[in-house]
Amino acid sequence: MSRRALRRLRGEQRGQEPLGPGALHFDLRDDDDAEEEGPKRELGVRRPGGAGKEGVRVNNRFELINIDDLEDDPVVNGERSGCALTDAVAPGNKGRGQRGNTESKTDGDDTETVPSEQSHASGKLRKKKKKQKNKKSSTGEASENGLEDIDRILERIEDSTGLNRPGPAPLSSRKHVLYVEHRHLNPDTELKRYFGARAILGEQRPRQRQRVYPKCTWLTTPKSTWPRYSKPGLSMRLLESKKGLSFFAFEHSEEYQQAQHKFLVAVESMEPNNIVVLLQTSPYHVDSLLQLSDACRFQEDQEMARDLVERALYSMECAFHPLFSLTSGACRLDYRRPENRSFYLALYKQMSFLEKRGCPRTALEYCKLILSLEPDEDPLCMLLLIDHLALRARNYEYLIRLFQEWEAHRNLSQLPNFAFSVPLAYFLLSQQTDLPECEQSSARQKASLLIQQALTMFPGVLLPLLESCSVRPDASVSSHRFFGPNAEISQPPALSQLVNLYLGRSHFLWKEPATMSWLEENVHEVLQAVDAGDPAVEACENRRKVLYQRAPRNIHRHVILSEIKEAVAALPPDVTTQSVMGFDPLPPSDTIYSYVRPERLSPISHGNTIALFFRSLLPNYTMERPEEGVAGGLNRNQGLNRLMLAVRDMMANFHLNDLEAPHEDDAEGEGEWD
Repeated sequence: MSRRALRRLRGEQRGQEPLGPGALHFDLRDDDDAEEEGPKRELGVRRPGGAGKEGVRVNNRFELINIDDLEDDPVVNGERSGCALTDAVAPGNKGRGQRGNTESKTDGDDTETVPSEQSHASGKLRKKKKKQKNKKSSTGEASENGLEDIDRILERIEDSTGLNRPGPAPLSSRKHVLYVEHRHLNPDTELKRYFGARAILGEQRPRQRQRVYPKCTWLTTPKSTWPRYSKPGLSMRLLESKKGLSFFAFEHSEEYQQAQHKFLVAVESMEPNNIVVLLQTSPYHVDSLLQLSDACRFQEDQEMARDLVERALYSMECAFHPLFSLTSGACRLDYRRPENRSFYLALYKQMSFLEKRGCPRTALEYCKLILSLEPDEDPLCMLLLIDHLALRARNYEYLIRLFQEWEAHRNLSQLPNFAFSVPLAYFLLSQQTDLPECEQSSARQKASLLIQQALTMFPGVLLPLLESCSVRPDASVSSHRFFGPNAEISQPPALSQLVNLYLGRSHFLWKEPATMSWLEENVHEVLQAVDAGDPAVEACENRRKVLYQRAPRNIHRHVILSEIKEAVAALPPDVTTQSVMGFDPLPPSDTIYSYVRPERLSPISHGNTIALFFRSLLPNYTMERPEEGVAGGLNRNQGLNRLMLAVRDMMANFHLNDLEAPHEDDAEGEGEWD
C-alpha cells in the first residue's frame, strides 16, 4: 500500500501546513520523495522549534485556504489566528493582510513578523493535531464498521452456499428445491475435487485456445473434433407466461423437418449406416445423434456414444430462447410435443453417462433439471431416481428436504425407493462426526421410525434386499409369515416392478456392516409389532391392494430407459409386445403435433386386390396413385390399361403344358409338384 493511501486511512490531510516565501517553487520529483528527503531540500517553511525540519509539500499550491479551518481557528485580540498564510499567497489583499497590533505593516520588519507567525503557526498545528486525532478515531470506527459489514456479507454468502454450516440454512435464505446450480452441471467441477485441477484441465487448456464456437454453453463443452456448427433449423419460442411460470417449446424449420423425415425413413430401414449418411449432411440433427449414440453404446463404444449425446445437447442449447433458464426451476417444456422430447432424452442419457463416469453430484443436478421441466407430470418419472443419486452424492440434507416439502402433495412415502432411501439418509446423517450429539440422536430416532414404517408397508423388499447384499437372514425372519416368501409373491405386479427397480439400482448402498446391524434391529421391532397385532399392519396391507393396481405410463417409460433387467422383465405384456423406438420410447397418447409426416407412397397400400395379386407375380409392377378431378380419372384409366396389358403379356407367356402331371404311382391321385 502506498504512503498516500496510508495517510488517507490515518486521517492526515495534505495542503494545510504553513508555507514560507519559497513554498511556491515547483519540483519535478514526487511528493513521497520530498517527504523522504525532507532535511536535504530547502523548499518550504521550517516548523517552529524544529530547526532543520521542513513543512510538508502539497499537491496543489493554489488551493491553500480551507474555509472550515479559518472558521475553526482561535481568535486572538479580536482577530482570527493563522491568517498570515494569506499574506504569503496574496500580499496585495490589504483587507485580509492588516491584523492590528499583532502584525507589522512593513514587509521588511522581520523582528515583529516572525514571532507572530510562529505563534499563529503553533496554534494552527495544535488545532490540526486535535483534528487529526478526531479523524483517526472516526476513520478507525469507519474501518471497523466496514470490516463488520464485510464479515456479515461473507457470512451471508456462506449461508447461501451452505459450504461451512452443516445444519440446514434458514428458511428465508433457502433456494427452491429444484434450483439448479450452473457450476454443478460441469463434471469437471466434481472431478477436480477428486483428482485436482491440474489432472483434469491439463490437457484441455491448449485445446481451448484453438476453439472457435459461437457461444458459451453450460451443459457441454464444445470439442475441436466436432463439425463446424451451423444452425440446423432448431429454435425455441415462448408460448405463454402465467403464475410465475414460463412455457416454452422447440420448433423445427422446414429444412429441419425434411431432415426429420429422412431420419424416420432411416430408422425404419433398421440400418445404422443410413443415419451416418444423414449426419454427414445434417451433423447437428438431434434425433439422429441420439439414435446413433444408442447404436454405439450397444457396440461397447462408450466414448463415441457420450460424444454424440454431448453434441446433441450443444445443438439444443444453442437454440435456447433468451428467457429460458436452466437454473430457475420456473421454465416448463411440455412432453406431449415431440420436439421437446429430444431434450428430455438427451438430458437423461447424459445423466446416465455421468453416473457411470463417477460423477453422482453432477448427475443429481441433471436429474433436478429434468424434473424441473415438468414436475407435476414427471414424464420420465425422475422421482424414482433422484433419491439414489442424492445418496450416492452424499447429499443427505437435500433428500430429506425434498421428502419433507413434497410428501404432503406427492405422497412420496408410497414409493418404495423413497420409503427406504429417506430413513437410510437419516441414518447416514447420524453417522457423521461433525454433527452435535443431540442432532445425531435425533436423526437416529427419525431413521428408526421411518424404516419401521417402510418395512410394515413393503414387507416384500426385505428378503430380496438381503439376497442382493449376500446376507443370510435369521431363521425367525425368513420363516415368519410377514417377511417370508409369501410376502413377495402376494404383492401386486405394479409394486413388484417398483421393488425390482429399486433393488436393481440401490441395493449396494445397504452393504455396510453398520447399516445392516441397524436394519436388523428394526426388523425385530417390526416383528414384535406384527405379533402384537398392531392395526397399522392390516391398514398397510389394504393400502397395497388398492394403490398398486397398474403402473402409469411414465413409470414404464422410466423402466425402459433404465435398462435394469429385473425391472424390464416385470413389464406387462401390453408394453413388451409393442415396438419401442429408442428416440421416442412410449410416446404419450395425447401427443400435440405441430406438423405431420407425409404419407409414404406405397403401391401395396393403395392398390386393390387384383393389383396386389399381380404385384406378387410381377414385383416390378407399379400402379400410379389416382389424383383428384379429371386428371384423376385419366390416371385411373391409364393404370387399368397398364394392368390389362400386363395381364395379357403374362397370359401369353403362361402355358399349362409347362406344368408336370402328378406321379402315376400315387394311388389317391395326390402327387407332388416339382
